[in-house]
Amino acid sequence: MLRARLCFHVVWTTRDRRPLLDRRAADFLDRYLRSVARQEHARVLALGVVRTHVHVLLSAATTTYLPRLMQRFKGGSSVLINREGHADRQLPVRWEKGYAVHTVSWRAMRAVRTYVESQAQRHPDESI
Repeated sequence: MLRARLCFHVVWTTRDRRPLLDRRAADFLDRYLRSVARQEHARVLALGVVRTHVHVLLSAATTTYLPRLMQRFKGGSSVLINREGHADRQLPVRWEKGYAVHTVSWRAMRAVRTYVESQAQRHPDESI
């Protein structure tokens, strides 16, 4: 049986685009987002984290409910990243409301993956 997959490029920012993310936070997000994606029948294909925002390229089953996935990505990560000490206690991680999401065709996957993975080079003043 052929399983349909949808691909998305999702971006969200820290509140007021403050530079709140560091290496500890980025490492935590890498583990956390991949784990949550699996639980929601999705898979993180590429991740780009800089000090002010996060880019995720993911594939998802047609039954994956994207708003729930994003609530878990953002809401769950901000709670745990602060509670478990993956962020500076003086500057807790908070996300801006909302997110941008774009569908990605299979033909565009390589270009979008390169774009997501090159965030540190695209934003050298915000690289971790």
